[in-house]
Amino acid sequence: MVSPLQKAVDFFKEFGLFDVVLPFLLVFTVVFAILEKTKILGTEKVGNDALPKRNLNAVVAFVFGMLVIAANKVVDAINTALPNIVFLVVIIISFLMLVGSLYKTGEFDLNEKEAAWKTAFVSIIFVLVVLIFTGSIKKTPDQSYLSFVIGYAIENFSGTIVTSVIFLAIAVGAIIYVTRPTKGAQPE
Repeated sequence: MVSPLQKAVDFFKEFGLFDVVLPFLLVFTVVFAILEKTKILGTEKVGNDALPKRNLNAVVAFVFGMLVIAANKVVDAINTALPNIVFLVVIIISFLMLVGSLYKTGEFDLNEKEAAWKTAFVSIIFVLVVLIFTGSIKKTPDQSYLSFVIGYAIENFSGTIVTSVIFLAIAVGAIIYVTRPTKGAQPE
């Protein structure tokens, strides 16, 4: 038997809440916030304060939101990726709570001594977010770009393109490792 709450969710799906309204609101809010923070469209003087031009920011954010919901592939990618991103956030918070339980009482603080730990943590999160989004963007109705790239790499592992990409990644990693500043060294 279907519960009344499940019927309400089904009604909202049919109404387009998840395919139109929520993606529009998300894109509008994010674009508007970025435009307000960066003041890229200019400012207007109100008293002694220079405030961002809210009307221009709102119109541009509205257009971005409408363009996104007009593109079905983008909405599908958002609807596929965001639940995975939320799941990743839950995992990160759980991990940080576990790590925080091993520290002394008080605020959990990642100070400069642990900068390498923070850099590695942020790098891993960035890679996971990129993988989630590439996994949510469809190349064909049955295949995402991520599954296409992984399948191509497996099938052509000894091919020119895959070995060139691996070599390039190793070379860039070696260059970054060799040219990184050493601790305690003074810049000249």
